[in-house]
Amino acid sequence: MRPRLPSHAFIRTAAVAALAAFAAPSPLSAANPVRETPASMVAALHTAFGEHHARAVHTKGVMFEGTFTPDKGAAALTREPIFAGGERPILARFSLFAGLPDLPDNDVAASPAGLGIKIKAADGDDFDIEANQHKDFITATFDEFAVFLRALPASGPEAAHPNPAETFLAAHPHAAEFLASRTYPASFAQATYFGINAVKFTNAKGRSVFVRYQFIPRAGEHYLSPDERKAAGGSYLHDEIARRISEGPVTFDWYAQVAGPGDKVDDPSVAWPDSRRLVPLGTFTLVHAPADPETAQRTLLFLPGQPHPGVEPADPMLVLRNGAYPISFRERQ
Repeated sequence: MRPRLPSHAFIRTAAVAALAAFAAPSPLSAANPVRETPASMVAALHTAFGEHHARAVHTKGVMFEGTFTPDKGAAALTREPIFAGGERPILARFSLFAGLPDLPDNDVAASPAGLGIKIKAADGDDFDIEANQHKDFITATFDEFAVFLRALPASGPEAAHPNPAETFLAAHPHAAEFLASRTYPASFAQATYFGINAVKFTNAKGRSVFVRYQFIPRAGEHYLSPDERKAAGGSYLHDEIARRISEGPVTFDWYAQVAGPGDKVDDPSVAWPDSRRLVPLGTFTLVHAPADPETAQRTLLFLPGQPHPGVEPADPMLVLRNGAYPISFRERQ
């Protein structure tokens, strides 16, 4: 077993250092020769964040139960049964990004926040969604992402410059832009979340479109300034959402953003234009925490790349995620 790596202070320092100085492009700018597998991706996450018998990434989070109400217009895009019936129960999980159980909510590595939702289907074919509070991903492929993750432990304050993370960011300008543009919500309930991986929708007439998901908060968007984030407490997001839920439901509207000509379905690092059509799929209403939150956290498994009638993964990254999550799930049992 690998020794556990230093906690959030290390990863925070490494990330800040990586943004502070860029080196000239290096051989890392060439295509990564390693083809990642689900197991190697989980190992790469452990290399960056350590092994702690919890989720390998988006480790710290909070769960709620509620309902999904489908929109009738969804049938124009897909024949998936969850859109044809009435309300269905759901499990939802908000989370911080980094794979650190003790990460403070106001840490720089907490963004992008995540939202995972499991719709409990009447036929047992549960529909799982995972989204991030950022409209694109740090890299185009998991192969590149794994290189970045493995660079982080060697890029602490004592490392010579350019350190491996700096070298990677110099060769991958979008990754540097991604890290520099992250936002930090005032509440889990006041961020828009994006399904960064495209899926293919097919309706009852056999017509297909490619879509990415968006989850728009009914409470509106509210993000903190850098000074406000630093001044917020280490559990401000978790404390705030607990208070908010105790006072009433939290609601998100679910939309499909339909791809237009030239939009890439296999590169999550490229956001689709805001001008693309949004089709309402339904509404999620979060009502209360599970009766046994600890057991619910441990036993919840998302399979966001699972194919369903009228819905199938279009981005290869989604398929790899679907293979990696069960590995991480087994590790926390």
